[in-house]
Amino acid sequence: MKGTLVALDHLDGREAAALMVDGRLQDLLIAPESDAPPVPGSVFRAVFDRPMKGQGGAIVRLPNGSGFLRQSKGLAPGQSLLVQVTGYAEPGKAVPVTAKVLFKSRYAIVTPFARGLNISRSIRDDVRRDELLVIAHDEMQDVAFGLILRSACEDADEVDIAEDIAAMRDQAAQILQDGDGKTAKLLLEGPTPHALAWRDWDQPDLVANQSGSFEDHGVLDAMDALMHVDVPLSSGASLYVEPTRALVAVDVNTGADTSPAAGLKANLACARELPRQLRLRGLGGQVTIDFAPMAKKERRTVENALRSAFRADVIETALVGWTPLGHYELQRKRERLPVRDAIAG
Repeated sequence: MKGTLVALDHLDGREAAALMVDGRLQDLLIAPESDAPPVPGSVFRAVFDRPMKGQGGAIVRLPNGSGFLRQSKGLAPGQSLLVQVTGYAEPGKAVPVTAKVLFKSRYAIVTPFARGLNISRSIRDDVRRDELLVIAHDEMQDVAFGLILRSACEDADEVDIAEDIAAMRDQAAQILQDGDGKTAKLLLEGPTPHALAWRDWDQPDLVANQSGSFEDHGVLDAMDALMHVDVPLSSGASLYVEPTRALVAVDVNTGADTSPAAGLKANLACARELPRQLRLRGLGGQVTIDFAPMAKKERRTVENALRSAFRADVIETALVGWTPLGHYELQRKRERLPVRDAIAG
C-alpha cells in the first residue's frame, strides 16, 4: 500500500501498534508483559533512599523495586518526590527516572516544574503561532505550569488543541496533589502502544484497528525479518545487527564486490538503514559499528550520513565517534524492550 498506514492490533493479548510507510515497516510498539519493569512515562511517588557516590545520582524506592535518579541535590533520606520513568532498566539495574516530570499528549506537553509558554520551532507561520499563543494563554492562565505546543498543532482544530491542553493541565494538577504522600506509589501508568501511536505518529492515510490487521497489512512478515541478525542492503551488501550482553555489534559486509567503492557504498547504505533497524529491534545502550574497509578520508562522509539519519530518529542517540581500531560508537537511550523479548514474552 502506498502512503502511511497505522495498524493497531494485539499480540498474545497485549497491545501492539505498527507504522507502515509505502508498505515498509517504520516503527513498531509492543506492550510488555504485566510483570515487566514499569514502562517509560510512568509517574511515581518515590522515596529517596541513598546517594550513589561516584555516580552523581541517587537510589530512590519505588513500589516494586528501585530507581536511579541522576539529580539528587538537596534531597534527604526518607523524603518523597515525584519521578517519571525515562527508559527500561538494564538487567539487574535500577529503573532510570527523572524528577523533571512531563505530561504529554498529541498537541501539548505540560511542564509543572518549568514555567513559560512555548511553541514548536517547526511551526514557522507567525499568524499560526499567534493563534496558538492565544489558545495557550486562555487554557493556562490560572495555573503555574509551563506548556509546550507540539508540531502537530500546526494543522489541528483549535478546539481539539484546547481540550488536549486542558486534559494535560488537569492531569498534572491531580498528580502533583497525589504526590504529597510518604510512601512509594504508582500515580500514572505510562502510555500503551495504541496511545503512543495516536500521540506521536503523524496523521496516517489509513488506520487499521481490528483483529488481524497485522497479518492483513504485512506487519507479521516484517516482524519475522527482525528475528534474523542479517539485513540485506543494496547491491548485494548487508549488515548484521547482533545484541550481546555488553553492547550491540553491527557489522557491514559488501558481499562479492570487495572494491573500495563498494565499501563506501555499503557503509552509506548502513548509515541510512541503521536507525530504523535499531528502532524496530528495540535496541539501545552502546552500539559499535564495524564498517566495511574504506579510505580514511571517506570517514567524514559516512559520519555525516549517520548524523543525518539519526537526526530524524525518534530515540535519543549520541554519536560518540571513531575508536583507535577504526570502529564507530553510538550511545542510544533504552526506551524500548528488545523486540525479541517482547515477542517471546
